[in-house]
Amino acid sequence: MTRMVQVTVASDITEAEEIQTILTAAGIDAELEPAVEHHPRGVEDAPVHVLVPETSLEEAQHAIEAMTDPDDLLGDA
Repeated sequence: MTRMVQVTVASDITEAEEIQTILTAAGIDAELEPAVEHHPRGVEDAPVHVLVPETSLEEAQHAIEAMTDPDDLLGDA
């Protein structure tokens, strides 16, 4: 079994799930794990580790960057 490593830390569960969707679309398995211990009522606002197989780390980083870079930064003439 391949070891899971952190590719990023999302600020909350919503952001983590969006990143997980990007990775899944790129064919990369991703798991979510709470980044801190917190009170159960604070689940929505807690940071979340996004984990991927160690062998897919570089590919996952590229997939996240490709899907999160704003297109309108280029050719602003």
